Amino acid sequence: MNAPTTGSLRVNGATLHYEVRGEGPLVLLIPGGTGGAASFDGIADDLAAEYTVATYDPRGMSRSTLDEPDAEQQVAEHADDALRMLELLSPGEPALVFGASSGAIVALHLLTAHSERVACVVAHEPPVVEVLPDAAEQRALIAHVQDTFRAQGLMPAMAVFAAGLKRDGDATEPKADLKLPRQAAARSEQTMANLPYFVGRIVPSFMSYTPDIPQLEALSDRLVIAGGQDSCGELPYRSAAALAERLGTELHHFPGGHIGLTTHPAEFGELLRKALRASV
Repeated sequence: MNAPTTGSLRVNGATLHYEVRGEGPLVLLIPGGTGGAASFDGIADDLAAEYTVATYDPRGMSRSTLDEPDAEQQVAEHADDALRMLELLSPGEPALVFGASSGAIVALHLLTAHSERVACVVAHEPPVVEVLPDAAEQRALIAHVQDTFRAQGLMPAMAVFAAGLKRDGDATEPKADLKLPRQAAARSEQTMANLPYFVGRIVPSFMSYTPDIPQLEALSDRLVIAGGQDSCGELPYRSAAALAERLGTELHHFPGGHIGLTTHPAEFGELLRKALRASV
């Protein structure tokens, strides 16, 4: 396993930390949730056998710093960050893009806003709740999470958020693979450090995002929408399934649940490779 080449990129209002491995066509991996470049450690080296693999910490997460720490976050600006990464690492050549969760929302916006720079997007469980028939309930959930965060703090807000992500009618905690790979377990401290920013800035902005359905329909031959085999019925899966239905495309199933790339990295990475190969 070779250590990645690291660098920093100045973008509007932030400095991004990024890592690059391998050789070949560029694959840009956009993390979601509280993850940064390290969330792809389980799949990046294998992908680098065929591709130039770029990962990065989104603005405000981990090693990517904001010029104004209290700045509001917008999907379009995060997508512009991804565009700057493409321009740096794959100038003039359309790239392959994978996004997970909130990173998948960034990838969707990147595809619709800058389609000339993207050869294919694989979007795993983007929580685009505005496409759901019960979108009003999800708006209420987002508002409840924010009110709880302001009034009671992080962990009560996370409890509200986790309850809202569960399967309909499921009174238990969301199904999860609790035994994480060693690398993932070692990232837990950084994950916790990123949580307040994620809950306070990313969740309300990203989960209010409405994708450009007509544009995505026109570009559907360059889009793979994926869901977890173990997360059927949970909110991000339902959003991905509803989006695929709206676009008249197949929902592809990847191993594990919402964080399958962390809990099932080998199997997840192999399916991702197949999806990327099929796109070229």
